[in-house]
Amino acid sequence: MLGRLVLLLLQLALCWVVGPEIVKKLPAFGQLNIFAYAIVFAILASLIGMLGAVVLKDVGQPSPATLTYALIGGLIGAGLTLLPDITKAVAGVVKNVPLLAYPLVGAVLGYALKR
Repeated sequence: MLGRLVLLLLQLALCWVVGPEIVKKLPAFGQLNIFAYAIVFAILASLIGMLGAVVLKDVGQPSPATLTYALIGGLIGAGLTLLPDITKAVAGVVKNVPLLAYPLVGAVLGYALKR
């Protein structure tokens, strides 16, 4: 259980730091750039999960479908940013939530659901 928690925190932290650096190297997609973040976050979360399965105790190897779940979760999170009613509702509960948090949390939750 502790290994999974450590993996979750590692995925969130490393994706948050490394993801934007990778997206900077990609061509700009305008308003749809948030979907590029979702894809990068999902791939990073899966790679970190594979490495975490080797290093951390009590963390199993992810299945081949785990990347798909992470991609779907990240894309759903990115899609939510295009709906102002949802972002306003979240901002009413938690102040100053950056838009990049939506695809990041979606990708990591998608990974955790399938794992």
